[in-house]
Amino acid sequence: MRTIIVTGGAGFIGANFVRQWIGEERTRVVNLDKLTYAGNLDSLAEVMEHPLHVFVEGDICDGSLVSGLLEKHRPQAVVNFAAESHVDRSIDGPAAFVETNVVGTFRMLEAARRHWEGLPDSEQSEFRFLQVSTDEVYGSLGPEGLFTETTPYAPSSPYSASKAAADHFARAYHHTYGLPVLTTNCSNNYGPYQFPEKLIPLITLNALEGKPLPVYGDGQQIRDWLYVEDHCRAIRTVLNRGTPGEVYNIGGDCEQANLDVVKTICAIVDQLRPDLPHGPCSSLITYVTDRPGHDRRYAIDASKIASELGWKPQESFQSGLERTVRWFLDNPAWVERITSGKYQRERLGLNATS
Repeated sequence: MRTIIVTGGAGFIGANFVRQWIGEERTRVVNLDKLTYAGNLDSLAEVMEHPLHVFVEGDICDGSLVSGLLEKHRPQAVVNFAAESHVDRSIDGPAAFVETNVVGTFRMLEAARRHWEGLPDSEQSEFRFLQVSTDEVYGSLGPEGLFTETTPYAPSSPYSASKAAADHFARAYHHTYGLPVLTTNCSNNYGPYQFPEKLIPLITLNALEGKPLPVYGDGQQIRDWLYVEDHCRAIRTVLNRGTPGEVYNIGGDCEQANLDVVKTICAIVDQLRPDLPHGPCSSLITYVTDRPGHDRRYAIDASKIASELGWKPQESFQSGLERTVRWFLDNPAWVERITSGKYQRERLGLNATS
């Protein structure tokens, strides 16, 4: 049976990928996750007991653990989602980002290299290591142009710098050792199960509760938005058909200013919850001091993955955003367990008031 190892598979993108992989590929996933604050087993509820899902709580920095999983399960691929990913957190505490994103990726690459070198030739040719990265490694764009696979790296935050370092290690392992590495750089993801500190769920939930809707600076920072299930389909496409050593940019072809995203969410919440006492929700918009080093614009050129591998996003921003907002409004129990921290207290065996 074909097997893959997924790291960070209890996080937002990772959990969506694991569920989609089992549902569409129907082969086994060994899911390694440290279960930090952003790792949530509730997001894996529908597959936790599935015979094709093996969950392992552990750290990608633990080289012996990773080596043991590779030896035991003999996967045909490793997909590395595991990462600290919130820019504001990286500004407040960069050390954790260096440890997980740089050192952790290095440990994964070392374990994968040793495993791959010991495989028979037929299995070596099938093995893949896919490094999941971000468009933030490219830095900030002006009003024109798009990030391509050859855009020089120019990270602006500790988060993006740590991801850039990890990407460089991944590519170096391909060029130096021949490890069949694939790299994907994606634009801003959104969708169900996203941790509430991110823009779209934060604005959705604050709008529902009548809380201020914080907008950095003038709100004209532009991002390319990608629905998470489209991203997961793209990763599956790269894993199955991509060329080792290549980089594939994954974008939604959907540039939006942050303020416009917030206003669109407000309109959707107003439509779905017309009786809110504090409506219209746009009245809650509050401008706050811009964060340090805030990149002005990201935009992905995804023509390579479209022309070479035949992938294109299936969701428009409007349809994906409506699905996302509706999901958060329809799943208050999941949201409450996340925002209260109850899911972590239960995992640690603590009572609800600890």
